[in-house]
Amino acid sequence: MAKTYAYAKNKQARAQSIFAENRRAKFDYEILETFEAGIELKGFEVKAIKSGRANIAGTFAILRGGEVWLVNVDIPPYQVLNTPKEYDPTRTRKLLLNKKEIKYLTEKIRSENLTIVPLKLYNKNNLVKVMLGLARGKKKSDKREAIKKRETKREIGRTLKR
Repeated sequence: MAKTYAYAKNKQARAQSIFAENRRAKFDYEILETFEAGIELKGFEVKAIKSGRANIAGTFAILRGGEVWLVNVDIPPYQVLNTPKEYDPTRTRKLLLNKKEIKYLTEKIRSENLTIVPLKLYNKNNLVKVMLGLARGKKKSDKREAIKKRETKREIGRTLKR
């Protein structure tokens, strides 16, 4: 359930615009830390993302060969006729992180059994960035508690409005 936003027209809004958000990740995982990473894209993919067509629901990151890769990101072509025929919208994309950050993530994942999930795609200084979350999966009981808390907050809000 990723929420997408249209491309912002003015400079201020464009500098801080969010292209896609993974709202389901905050429900399914307990986010322990966040990291900012660049993403290696092709030109037409950047255009598609900026037009709000990216989907990061069900996406995750893996460590392979000392690099971090983003798996399952769906970026449909910006213009279907101008896109190369061999283009795969859900291809694995390389994330750009420092070696220190990659080493830290590797240690955390191996020692504490954590996973890396993308939280949002956004624009920073005219570059597409990914906010990654170092996360631990929630159990069903934790999810149920979160739902109960949310419902009680809504009920309290409704009673206070009256």
